[in-house]
Amino acid sequence: MPVGRREQIVDCRAVMGLGQGGGLAQRGTFAEGLKNDVVVVAMSPGRRHITKPVCEITYGIRESGIQTSVLVLNAGSGLPADAPNSLGSTFGLKPEEVEQVNRHKLCVIHFGNVKSHVVYKARLFLRHVNIPTIVVCQTPIDMEDFAKIGIKTADVIPVEPKTKGTIVEIVTGVVRGESSPQSKIDEIIEKIKKHLK
Repeated sequence: MPVGRREQIVDCRAVMGLGQGGGLAQRGTFAEGLKNDVVVVAMSPGRRHITKPVCEITYGIRESGIQTSVLVLNAGSGLPADAPNSLGSTFGLKPEEVEQVNRHKLCVIHFGNVKSHVVYKARLFLRHVNIPTIVVCQTPIDMEDFAKIGIKTADVIPVEPKTKGTIVEIVTGVVRGESSPQSKIDEIIEKIKKHLK
């Protein structure tokens, strides 16, 4: 029986979770909201990619009454093959992940703390994803940094755009693997509401 809460129906967990009690979403998980308003995209869980702030951000967005889906990328670790100094695992998107994201009105994607990784991952992501996207990351970064490598942004249009999608907002200072302050969650919600109108 709900008491003082708004309910949201979420078709949760494509696969079994990780960790004690299965509390961490496994790579490839797509938890779809009842309506396709916002999708929050997380990198693959692993030693360097912990999904903790993503679940808190998602919970905060849902609590504000916005229907929200979550996608944990299957290959969210590493760098795209065309990024400089790309070694080790390769970041990429599966066609079904692109389709899952593109059926929403707005995307919120969470990145980490290395600026060069953030911009090249965002470029590959937005080559395929064509909905407005809000970037959430730890590293200080601005629209100019994205536009320099051909990513379309709301404030700076590159000379030769190399993406279908556009970055409409950036929220920095969200630390990977740590609890996100309420002020950052509020900032994300405020920017989502601005673009869902």
